[in-house]
Amino acid sequence: MATITYEHATLQYPGAERPSVNALDLEIADGEFLVLVGPSGCGKSTSLRMLAGLEAVTEGSIRIGDKDVTNLAPKERDIAMVFQNYALYPHMTVADNMGFALKIAGMKKEEIRTRVEDAAKILDLEPYLDRKPKALSGGQRQRVAMGRAIVRNPQAFLMDEPLSNLDAKLRVQTRTQIASLQRRLGTTTVYVTHDQVEAMTMGDRVAVLKDGYLQQVDTPRNLYDRPDNVFVAGFIGSPAMNLIDAQLDAEGAVLGERTLPLARGVLAALAKEGATSATVGFRPESVRLVGEGEGFPFDVVVVEELGSDAYAYGTLRAGVGGDAGDKLTTIRVDARKPPLKGETVHLQPAADELHVFSAQSGRRITAGP
Repeated sequence: MATITYEHATLQYPGAERPSVNALDLEIADGEFLVLVGPSGCGKSTSLRMLAGLEAVTEGSIRIGDKDVTNLAPKERDIAMVFQNYALYPHMTVADNMGFALKIAGMKKEEIRTRVEDAAKILDLEPYLDRKPKALSGGQRQRVAMGRAIVRNPQAFLMDEPLSNLDAKLRVQTRTQIASLQRRLGTTTVYVTHDQVEAMTMGDRVAVLKDGYLQQVDTPRNLYDRPDNVFVAGFIGSPAMNLIDAQLDAEGAVLGERTLPLARGVLAALAKEGATSATVGFRPESVRLVGEGEGFPFDVVVVEELGSDAYAYGTLRAGVGGDAGDKLTTIRVDARKPPLKGETVHLQPAADELHVFSAQSGRRITAGP
């Protein structure tokens, strides 16, 4: 086990207009489960491959523990990688697949068998050790890939979207198993996913990337409650945060014919940068339905009933020019008494759960000290 440190780590492919990973500064603590998340092309898998030694670092450095591994070959980095496609040898048994790296390293057969059996016990693979991969389900194959990593007892596990080939139910089950296993082993783990729900449920901390830049790294709770910018606010959370561009007046944000009050400190910070508009955000659960004439009119388009929860999707008559246009707004409603499709209800966002972002930079506006 060891800490992992990216110091200004950059990778730009020859002929590319911009770096795939741009000046990444990130420290991962010993034993931490850190998730890299972001949309396709954000640089998350490239960052992992740089750490594994599968991609060459153009600038900056990467350390594992006290050792600079920037220019070391993958086999010299003492890491184990779990791939999206399992990468199992089809002609070998489960036991042989799990112990293959140890065999190549020259370990004795008895020691290999002991390590394989120990890992199989942890992963509930004992009945399958003599089977070939084709006789296993997708979830079992993924556990074999995990076992192959565990037997090596590396300093770090690197996982590149290991659950994306599984169906939805199995994905939920397996991610719980992986998170539980990592906490039990205490091995530093860097996990890549495009699924922000997966990121939020698994990681001790989550690093959000966009276009090769690190946007924010924090605990799942802090990312949800205090996103640093508009991108993180819109990316983290399911359903996503509602974001509305609005003009400002002396009291707050003008949404349609009404003003949504903003904290004085926030208004002062906006005034300081000369802003006449801002982006206001609120989570679907941060609203309450009020009587007609009290809040903001909301035209219900679709109601999604999920049993214990229900969400209404529709149009909020708000935003620049008094109309949010076709931008869909989402609110959580009473699952037992949801509004009807086509109905107009009135809602009031909770004042203490509003998020305000600069219209120019996209950065979060805070009231200051």
